[in-house]
Amino acid sequence: MSDLQFGGRVAVITGAGRGLGRAYALLLAAQGARVVVNDPGSSLQGDGMDVGPAQSVVDEIVASGGQAVANTDSVATPEGGKNIVDAAIQAYGQIDILIHNAGIVRPASLRDMTYQDFNDVLDVHLHGAFNVVKPAFPLMCDAGFGRIVLTGSIGGLYGNHKQANYGVAKAGMIGLSNVVALEGDEHNVKCNLIIPGAVTRMAEGIDTSAYPPMEPELVAPVVGWLSHDSCTITGEMLVSIAGRVARTAIAESRGVYQPAWTMAEVGERIDEIRDTAEPLVFPVVPSAHVDHIRYSFAMASKG
Repeated sequence: MSDLQFGGRVAVITGAGRGLGRAYALLLAAQGARVVVNDPGSSLQGDGMDVGPAQSVVDEIVASGGQAVANTDSVATPEGGKNIVDAAIQAYGQIDILIHNAGIVRPASLRDMTYQDFNDVLDVHLHGAFNVVKPAFPLMCDAGFGRIVLTGSIGGLYGNHKQANYGVAKAGMIGLSNVVALEGDEHNVKCNLIIPGAVTRMAEGIDTSAYPPMEPELVAPVVGWLSHDSCTITGEMLVSIAGRVARTAIAESRGVYQPAWTMAEVGERIDEIRDTAEPLVFPVVPSAHVDHIRYSFAMASKG
């Protein structure tokens, strides 16, 4: 069966030497994209450097008749982020697609987590996203086309034990994605969040024997569509885990209006306040921020 083609589009994919990033790179390249495979080849904790993983993916793409170049800069610094985007410009003269997939883990309980481990994880995930979006976004806007896919996590949506740093970084990605989507909308630059579930080296130490199939290749088509010219959504979050694809969204209850409140009254009406039987979802684009305020003001004006 034929699938969507990328017709020479240029894609930069961070953390593409292994796991999910590798699957994204192989799929896009197979469908005609020219790919910058970024990966410093560090350990799961972010230590060390090895050109091997990125170059191995490039070799695989080229051997299959595709086009790709390797880059080993770290997303954790502004200089590294710019170098990654520059690699696309130097090799192919443009950047059309940016997939930020790079990540590390430093698990620890809140009691034991060090400031260093907290900051290092944010540097790669969240600051790393900004470090590559910052140089890529203006180029895309000027060209009148761009597709940006940032990587969230169920840890960012719901939290997880011993993952405060990871959860904060992934939750922050939601805010960044929303702003990119809003500011990019008039320039045909779309930005969405992928929330993937796959068995990769990040699953080290977890018993996955009872899991259903969860290969990175199950997630790749979702990311591929979000990266494609035909993508119709922006400012949204798609979950992909074990073959299930779903939308997740920020939702509010309808809410309860009173002209004034006591603390006791909040407690008395908390079940009504929390009732999500008819949830409100304000689409980020074009105007969720304003729509949220208007809705609240309308309740007040009706009294």
